[in-house]
Amino acid sequence: MQKLPLIFSCALFLSACGAKQASAEAAPEDPVVADVKFDADSAYAYVARQVAFGPRVPNTEAHRQCGEWLVSELRRHGAEVTEQRATLRAFDGTDLKALNIFGRYNPEAERRVLLLAHWDCRPWADQDPDPANHTRPVDGANDGASGVGVLLEVARQLSAAAPEQGVDILFVDAEDWGTEGDDQSWAMGARYFVENPPVKDYRPDHAILLDMVGGKEAVFCREYFSEQAAPALASTLWGIAASRGYGDLFLNRLGGAVTDDHVQLIAHGIPAVDIIEYHPESDSGFNSRWHTASDNMEGISAATLGAVGETLMDFLYRK
Repeated sequence: MQKLPLIFSCALFLSACGAKQASAEAAPEDPVVADVKFDADSAYAYVARQVAFGPRVPNTEAHRQCGEWLVSELRRHGAEVTEQRATLRAFDGTDLKALNIFGRYNPEAERRVLLLAHWDCRPWADQDPDPANHTRPVDGANDGASGVGVLLEVARQLSAAAPEQGVDILFVDAEDWGTEGDDQSWAMGARYFVENPPVKDYRPDHAILLDMVGGKEAVFCREYFSEQAAPALASTLWGIAASRGYGDLFLNRLGGAVTDDHVQLIAHGIPAVDIIEYHPESDSGFNSRWHTASDNMEGISAATLGAVGETLMDFLYRK
């Protein structure tokens, strides 16, 4: 993903959207919530298992092995799984053997929510302070594996008691083989998914993207494109997080505009929100481990994974 410049300030956003701000600071009135469970330690273990394969860069053995494992885990947790394979041409002419993994719960339900995260890794640590690392792949513990780890734990809980609505989980590939300044070079797997849906006329009611959701010092601002496409969904998610005591992580302020997988969904008419770590004071907008050799398990917090996972599970089971 890449950060794009904003055309107006966060202060203007919050002053112009007072009603929206208020709705995000409180949870919906009198929600009926099932016995929501989310095991943060289990999510952490799922992140570590992915990292143990090595960098999941397309066209590598680590990528192939991890893809097979992800498919087997979703099936083990009761999902109806489709493997969507494609050869995608990257900006540098490389043909990427990509795999999108699509799991469905309660596939007959008309009301549906799509949960997604990318599972591939950046092939180059091009933001690393050491130039010697610029040609080396990234472990991708936070940037990729964290979102997948949360969704694998969600899948484990869904296998025990699925909510009334249909839930789809998508592990999307070829997100991170991009170059600065070329929007079309990012999120290639997501673009292929929406242009070639594995289910005819597939159109979930809304989608939630998780990206970089495991950092030790993470904060989550409300991402710009998400606010344009699905402000009510963002308000609900940030409100749930605040009601569960995570208002210090889910900051009720506008973050940056991020070219990420959700942009492809929005372009095809699917309201989508990106829950992504964002630091307004950082030059990149992201944490210091982003696209560096230090994006490893040392930067992952089970507590952060738990805050995101509990918020997501609460959302899924509200009636």
